Amino acid sequence: MLRDMSRPARRVTVRDIAAETGLSIATVSRVLNGHPHVAEHTRDLIRQAVDRLGPHAPLPRTAPPRDPSPPAVFVRCPYVLTDYFGLIVSSIAETLHLHGRHIILDAGRIAQNETVLPTLADRPGLGGAILILPPEPGRSLENLRDRGFPFVVVDPRTTPPRDIPAVSAAHFAGARALTEHLLELGHRRIGVLAGPQNWLAGKARLAGHTSALADIGLLADPALVRAAEPTTEFGHTAAAELLALPDPPTAIVGFNDKVAVGVLAAATDRGVRVPADLSVTGFDDLDLADATGLTTVRQPLEEMGRMAVGLLVRLLEGHRLDALHIELATDLVIRQSTGVCRS
Repeated sequence: MLRDMSRPARRVTVRDIAAETGLSIATVSRVLNGHPHVAEHTRDLIRQAVDRLGPHAPLPRTAPPRDPSPPAVFVRCPYVLTDYFGLIVSSIAETLHLHGRHIILDAGRIAQNETVLPTLADRPGLGGAILILPPEPGRSLENLRDRGFPFVVVDPRTTPPRDIPAVSAAHFAGARALTEHLLELGHRRIGVLAGPQNWLAGKARLAGHTSALADIGLLADPALVRAAEPTTEFGHTAAAELLALPDPPTAIVGFNDKVAVGVLAAATDRGVRVPADLSVTGFDDLDLADATGLTTVRQPLEEMGRMAVGLLVRLLEGHRLDALHIELATDLVIRQSTGVCRS
């Protein structure tokens, strides 16, 4: 039977092309509309499908020329770029380079006193930002979000609103694993040198420690807890106080590796042997942890930087983000600074 040539053939739709290629309707639509941020092999698949489907298929528009210098990314790290922050910033810079993005870095303690966030959305040539442990209050982040400026927070100081993308390590789980390790070694009087309790990481790590104690029916002893800015000096001073108690702890948990190194120094000053008399732990797994044989928790610092860039690039390309708060897994690293409780 001959086809009725007087009837026009059905026009091929975007849905038809999507079915032909196995790609999403959104991807097909972006190619047909000349969106620049599409992989070349994806464009080729769609062009081939258009050729197969015949003259009634919609033709792809020519993609506009790529901007040779896409908007730069502002990276704010208002701290000295030591091992911890240096690893995160280096990872961010390297990953942005892979995406063809330039970085504008705002770093150092002096940056803590600068009013930066309200001006970001108005700066020419700036596409987005990555904010590392931002000292600004949550309301400042919300104001920046409300202006439609894309940004990602790394290691947030306080709990960010649900719709602000954030990347951090699993502080609670990491601290809990450390305390469980000490409990398995027989320790029951455990000192905790925590970070500031207005820090999200400080609260989460102390909660992880308390949770592990609760599992065996113990309560955290407030007399064994100190909290302050996590420095080596704090670790040394606070550990000296705890070791001078009539009934000193048999183990001390440092907020980070630097605090733990201060604890090791305080133990040496008092002739306390590690780990025979005192077990010591840190958090982060910086180079100094390996050099001092410190049991610690490894944070995936470089992966945090890479993940932050990935989230920001997706925002810049107009993608929708569903998993906005991402916690990366930590690892317990057992070294020579912890041992069986002998007291």
